Amino acid sequence: MNMKALLICILAMTLSSCGTHIKEYENALPQLNLTEYFDGPMTAWGIVQDYNQKVTRRFCVELLGSWHENQGELKEKFYFNDGEVSYRTWQLTRKGNSYRGTAEDVTGVANGMTVGFAFQWQYNLQLSIDGHEFEFFLDDWMYQIDPYRVFNRTVMKKFGIEVAEITIFFDKQKPIRTCK
Repeated sequence: MNMKALLICILAMTLSSCGTHIKEYENALPQLNLTEYFDGPMTAWGIVQDYNQKVTRRFCVELLGSWHENQGELKEKFYFNDGEVSYRTWQLTRKGNSYRGTAEDVTGVANGMTVGFAFQWQYNLQLSIDGHEFEFFLDDWMYQIDPYRVFNRTVMKKFGIEVAEITIFFDKQKPIRTCK
């Protein structure tokens, strides 16, 4: 690798480690309460973009959340534009404004925090691509727009390098729409 390429790689890794801190949203309204927002049915729509910002997948998600005190479950059913259907069930625990969660395709424990209208959620996700298993780091940022809608941007990384972005729009306004 020549010196110019090495410097570009170092600069890219340095810039990718910079970012917003959740505490910057402390006074932003409306206040996001995950146990209220992710309780009951809702639908979400999203896209996956590769490192060149090209949309590589589109999807719809039907979600059903339920909470009992500080323990929650969030069931997700994904319908991808290529016909794939997948499922994820989160087991969530709330302690103050901090959250922990596990799911069948998540390695270890996901950790997150709500501050103001924002929620940051970080975890390692296992994905099967062309028959091979890969683990990616996901940094989710959710922002409550109004009582019915939350906007989500996720950066997906491998070896600290951004490989994809996921954008999701959640809607729980009644009547709840479905993916089909």
